[in-house]
Amino acid sequence: MMVVDDHPIWRDAVARDLADDGFDVVATADGVASAKRRAAVVRPDVVVMDMRLADGDGAQATAEVLTVSPSSRVLVLSASDERDDVLEAVKAGALGYLVKSASKQELAEAVRATAAGRAVFTPGLAGLVLGEYRRIARDSAGSAEPAVPTLTERETEVLRYVAKGLTAKQIASRLSLSHRTVENHVQATFRKLQVGNRVELARYAIEHGLDE
Repeated sequence: MMVVDDHPIWRDAVARDLADDGFDVVATADGVASAKRRAAVVRPDVVVMDMRLADGDGAQATAEVLTVSPSSRVLVLSASDERDDVLEAVKAGALGYLVKSASKQELAEAVRATAAGRAVFTPGLAGLVLGEYRRIARDSAGSAEPAVPTLTERETEVLRYVAKGLTAKQIASRLSLSHRTVENHVQATFRKLQVGNRVELARYAIEHGLDE
């Protein structure tokens, strides 16, 4: 895996923590250009990406990395929880988004989930993506473009709670489901919503009033 951050102390600390947790950190980078250059060589399974970089932003770096290493999966780890940053990262192809207040354990779990192709968001941020998806669904209504992916009733129900910022464990308790079942529904939803045009998860809920 690769860690991209323009602050050397933070970058080294994250790389060290991940290595301590058993991850093979094969490269680090401080900017868009260096991330692209090193990703092309090492082809990392997972990239932990900051949004503020020396020569651009994390969304740019995510897009550049994925052009040279399409199989890489990007997890943003940023101090910013601004709506535009979250949406731009997802649009660029990031699979998940955590804020830097996440614990060492939360980061390790998020990296494992990302490596497995599961989308991970700091609670509440998924709702932003759902809102964007809702707008896409509304804008595409009546157009000649392919319809947005259809969610099952259970996926929609789970998504309603995700948009409100509930964790998988909290959702499982409310719906009398197992934690794993809820995670599976969330993963299935993300997969469906990433099929359209990479901007998907959170728009659906707001478009259909699921965040209310």
